[in-house]
Amino acid sequence: MRIGLLGTGPWAERVHAPALAAHPEAEFAGVWGRRPAAAAELAGPYGVPVFEDVDELLASVDAVSIALPPAVQAEYAVRAAEAGKHLLLDKPVALTVDRARAVVEAAERAKVASVVFFTLRYHPDIADWLAEQAARDGWFTARAEWFGSVFAPGSGSPYADSPWRREKGALWDVGPHALSVLLPVLGDAEVLSATAGPLDTVHLVLRHTSGALSHLTLSLTMPVAGAVEGVVLELRGEAGRFTMPERHESPQQAYARAVSALLRSAADGTPDPQDAAFGLTVVELLAAAEQLLR
Repeated sequence: MRIGLLGTGPWAERVHAPALAAHPEAEFAGVWGRRPAAAAELAGPYGVPVFEDVDELLASVDAVSIALPPAVQAEYAVRAAEAGKHLLLDKPVALTVDRARAVVEAAERAKVASVVFFTLRYHPDIADWLAEQAARDGWFTARAEWFGSVFAPGSGSPYADSPWRREKGALWDVGPHALSVLLPVLGDAEVLSATAGPLDTVHLVLRHTSGALSHLTLSLTMPVAGAVEGVVLELRGEAGRFTMPERHESPQQAYARAVSALLRSAADGTPDPQDAAFGLTVVELLAAAEQLLR
């Protein structure tokens, strides 16, 4: 499968491009970016073409790997789907429900495969652990904590210059990660409440279709010293207490697994569990929480 990359930011440079270039079953077929100079700089080490026009890239590939800000990702995802290209998307799919739904509808009309890169879902140890927990009944409660220091003094994060993260905060950046591991185990959320904490920190409480209640605490402004072991998922129920294992692979390796998932879905027509429709479900919850916080 020939895959073109849309986007030139740190995530595209650190994760998308090297994973595409190294994948044994995909061909890294070129780069398009809203800044042509940045696209040329990103493409250079891989010897792949740079496209000044996105439609020219779409005409040359089978699929797109999108590393654009969520405010514009949906527009290009719809455009790619309408051109018959499979979609490898980043989270969140969009910043509004209408735009996320437009991606789902475009993919369905064009009968193209879609995968949303919820990072933890493509770490094999975590994926196996989630499958084990999803097979259990009798869940009572869950606790999810996603503490980041992207915007804390002294963090040095390469994503601190991200305008959309600064504007939308932890809810939209790490909130999708938390929901991506909770929903498959506890079921969809039927009731949601939200409370603002310090700076961009938010607290969510969800009642799931299984009857279990989950508590989420999300932040990108946690002081560096307080963000140690900042990713936690704990489940409690009739079978006992279970804690999500740590990640043992890089984001590049996880992204390579997402590429493989797209290849499988495109080959046999079976929707991936993390497809655009699941991405829409996550956006619906985030938008509802944002409305409550307002």
